[in-house]
Amino acid sequence: MSHCHTIISTLRERGYRITPQREMVIGVIAHADHHLSAEEVFSALKTRTQATNIATVYRTLDMLWEEGFACRNDLSEGKIVYATHEHGPHIHLVCRFCNQVIDADPVILGTLGEDLNNQHKFAADLQHLSIFGICTECQI
Repeated sequence: MSHCHTIISTLRERGYRITPQREMVIGVIAHADHHLSAEEVFSALKTRTQATNIATVYRTLDMLWEEGFACRNDLSEGKIVYATHEHGPHIHLVCRFCNQVIDADPVILGTLGEDLNNQHKFAADLQHLSIFGICTECQI
C-alpha cells in the first residue's frame, strides 16, 4: 500500500470522513518531494478540480498535523509549510534577514532530544525543525 493510501486508510479507521477533496489534498502532500504551503497545495488542486477551496486545504493539513502524519514548519514571515513524515527528518536553518533556508542534517542535534527528556521530561519532536539565525552572507 502506498504512503498516501496508508494515511487515508488510517484516518478512516480513526473515524474521519475522507471526501474526494481531502483525498486529493493528502495525495498532493504525500507525493511532494519538498515542503508545500497551503496555497501551493491549493494551486496544485486547482489544476485537477474546481470543487475545493482553500479552507478545505487548511483543515485537511491541520488534521494531518494533529493526527501525526505531517509536520508543520514556520519558514519565516508567516510562511507555514507542510510535509509528510515520509519526507524524512531534517533541520531548516532560516536567516532572519534574507529568509534563505538552508537544510541541515539532524545528526548535529546529537543528544538534544534525550537531554530534554532527561532534564525536563519533555519529549521533543526533532524530526522537522526550523532554527532561526543569520546566514553567512548576512553576517558580513
